[in-house]
Amino acid sequence: MTQSPAVVARTLDEKGVGRLGIGAGLGFAGALCTIVLPLAFLFLVTDLHTGFFTFSASLVQVTSVLVLVGAILLLLSLLFYRRAFAALRKIDGRFTPASILCILGSLGFLILLIAAAVVVGNASSLIACAHGRPSHALSCLESGTPFGAVTGAIGFLLGWVGGVGIVLGLFLAGHRFRAGALTGSAAVYAILLVVLLVPFAGLVVALPDLSVLIVLAPLFAVIAPALALSGAGKTRTAMGLG
Repeated sequence: MTQSPAVVARTLDEKGVGRLGIGAGLGFAGALCTIVLPLAFLFLVTDLHTGFFTFSASLVQVTSVLVLVGAILLLLSLLFYRRAFAALRKIDGRFTPASILCILGSLGFLILLIAAAVVVGNASSLIACAHGRPSHALSCLESGTPFGAVTGAIGFLLGWVGGVGIVLGLFLAGHRFRAGALTGSAAVYAILLVVLLVPFAGLVVALPDLSVLIVLAPLFAVIAPALALSGAGKTRTAMGLG
């Protein structure tokens, strides 16, 4: 028996919202591992210089493992976001670009996974090259491994493109389901994307001191998926899914 268009649309909406919630939850956990904790370690190393919080092989390995786990979580998050937008585009073609951009973002996080895995396996060599100075680590990665800083930057930029897809898809979802939390999540994700581009833009043009925004990046990184998770949950409740 053929289902009516209304039943099909509701089923696809339910799938889309459910996948949005899963993607947001994974994104929240991934942001903690990839951005929040590594930046916290960096600040502690800068201020303390004692015990675990020195630029050592142990710190590099722990941080790299965190980034590795976070990249896996963010990759899965992008996959679920893409699947959500793929379901919704069957009833609203405007979700198609968001789905495509998320695919590109997934490729970026695959590259980051490879780069992080290489750093985990070469922590001792990295420390020896840098002579205990974190500022030298980037040039050591650049010259010492086939998956170094440039490759990591490419992965980051592709992941950033995937973030644009998330912003677009969440904005459309917020409008479709009249969910302010989803729209708010899209706005916070957009701010985060701008903030994350600041270090790269600073290499090309002179910028004022925006260090405050960089410090706020971890906050944006957890608020954005938290809002999406809340919005997806409220939407499911409004649809009678509990």
